[in-house]
Amino acid sequence: MRRTTLALAGGLAALSMPALAQPIAAQAPAAPATPSQASPAQSALPDTIVTATRIATPQERVPAAATIITRRDIEERGYQTLAEALTAVPGLRIAPQGGPGQITSAFLRGTGSANVLVLIDGVPANDVAAPTGGFDFGQDILFDVERIEVVRGPLSSLYGSSAIGGVVNLITRRADPNRAVAPYGEIAGGTQDTLRGGLGATGTVGAFDYLVSGFSQSTRGFNALAPRFQANIPERDGFRTATSTARLGWNPLPGTRVEGTLRWRENRFGLDNVPQDDPNYSGQDRRWAGQIRGETRLLDGALTTGLRVFSTEQRRRYTNFPDQFDPFGTREDSRFRGTRTGLDWGNTLRLPSLGALTDGALGFGVTHAVEEARSTQVFPSDFGDFASTLRASQHTTAGWGSLQYRLLDRLDLSAGLRHDSVTGVEGATTWKLGAALALPEVNSRLRVALGTAFRAPSLFERFGIGAFDGFVTSTGNPDLKPERSFGWEIGSDTDIALLGRPRLLTASWTFFQSRVRDQIINVARADGTFTYDNIARARIHGAELGLTLRPATWLETTAAWTITEAFDDQTDRRLPRRPEHVVTITARLQPLPKVVVAPTVLFTGRSPEGAFASYANDGTANAAPRNTPAGTVVNLTASWQALEQAALFLEARNLGNSRWEPVNGFVTPGRSVLVGTRFAL
Repeated sequence: MRRTTLALAGGLAALSMPALAQPIAAQAPAAPATPSQASPAQSALPDTIVTATRIATPQERVPAAATIITRRDIEERGYQTLAEALTAVPGLRIAPQGGPGQITSAFLRGTGSANVLVLIDGVPANDVAAPTGGFDFGQDILFDVERIEVVRGPLSSLYGSSAIGGVVNLITRRADPNRAVAPYGEIAGGTQDTLRGGLGATGTVGAFDYLVSGFSQSTRGFNALAPRFQANIPERDGFRTATSTARLGWNPLPGTRVEGTLRWRENRFGLDNVPQDDPNYSGQDRRWAGQIRGETRLLDGALTTGLRVFSTEQRRRYTNFPDQFDPFGTREDSRFRGTRTGLDWGNTLRLPSLGALTDGALGFGVTHAVEEARSTQVFPSDFGDFASTLRASQHTTAGWGSLQYRLLDRLDLSAGLRHDSVTGVEGATTWKLGAALALPEVNSRLRVALGTAFRAPSLFERFGIGAFDGFVTSTGNPDLKPERSFGWEIGSDTDIALLGRPRLLTASWTFFQSRVRDQIINVARADGTFTYDNIARARIHGAELGLTLRPATWLETTAAWTITEAFDDQTDRRLPRRPEHVVTITARLQPLPKVVVAPTVLFTGRSPEGAFASYANDGTANAAPRNTPAGTVVNLTASWQALEQAALFLEARNLGNSRWEPVNGFVTPGRSVLVGTRFAL
């Protein structure tokens, strides 16, 4: 079955290749956004991607599979959370345990959340105090986000630990350079007593520019527990959030800039414990992040050098009290605090042409960060008292370099190298090579990349301590090695001209493979206690296929099919929560000049779960691995630009009221409708 699926994928990919046999017209430029379509800061960012190389590079010249989600995409599709915006990204599977605020994992090309690095304005945002150091994708709201860049494949050669599956970079809004005050905002309400509103402004006054933004949302939400359980009450798991962002920039001289950014958010939400409802279980997640960054151009603009100082803190608290549904009277008061403080010195040197080699650039820099984690988990009950504690810190110092050139004005070559040194952990040296070949004669682009990546063991995996009734039951392993991976990919994008349209179709395909070794898992000692060790290995391969159809100026639709074969190398079992098939269909219809309709269909194939991680309807845990059934969710967003500076919108989620479980036991939120208005003065 595995070979058959990938062979089918290869056959479909080959269908795009006949276009190589016939010259077609040059790619038509994308239609510019009208003033009514563009958000205040949209034009401030060029049509380039930074995350893939750390050097601003046109997306078609980047030797990696990358997806850009623009502010227009966010608004037209009604994306409110980061998890929602990422559902249609090829190769990326989002696994929420309910609605907003619930724990949400991401599996990028078969790797887990701990192997996906998340950046916010270039600063790492993964949770230092989390058990594996991963990122919770269910917490962040997008009101202050201008664009999201997702780059798939190993990127530790640029960003260090956790970038095994790829990198997700959230870039906040930028100031309008042509206006002193450019206010924007929105207000909306709908089912489940949902109410949200946001207000912000950007502007430029002389040598200074600024951004201020605030957003709040509350909803009663849905019950996160699947209705099939006999112990379902049901009770709702609500969500409340407040976020704010402020930035001040100063351009004292041409080519010189200094800016400071502060971002804060706080979420409160209800939780459930599978396989029964837990009406007294709630959580709080608060994070603030700040940075001061300065850069200047030297050597007549050939050298750009910049220094960034950053600090982040994330606090989480979970509380639970006994209720009539818990026979053991379990209680919980768990607190987590993780901080990351550091500096990042980065440089870009534009290199002279060397014969047929042009557009050369050398990047290099040094990064140092201090991470500290403090956590206390307390679970007293009639059965016994469990507690877990963590008090630890570590330093990471890294140096990196990258080189890129363009050969014969069509072949982009890149190379990267980095070494990371973590306190008490074996050092990691990673590299990456890539090439992107432009074939303008047939409107195609080929790309290939290969490289290594790593994940340093988390502070909890190294130093966490667990106890039951005062007796130590688990300890971390300070001698853990990093998880390491090697991966490669090859892919192509082709525009196909038919029926007089130069880009009637765009076909894309990517095949990828990676191997991960020294994976960290929990193991039992001879004395019955538990610890962590580097004993697991994984092999992953798959394909990302895409087809975009543009039959008319008012219609564009895209289908994406991701095939993932992720296996434990020792047991030959599929890795949990990595479905073999994920298919998304999105469309953008503009039947009238000021009306946009954007439907989305998401199909997720059956997803494996490990032993004791899936449940029967009576709440009994299945002792053997099982598959969670497949499911389909349909969303729709429509907007009408009623005035030049104001639009009305409708967001409908889960139109079919699907009871699909993204994670076994947790159901996708039910049908909801939201209406509101958005303005940009």
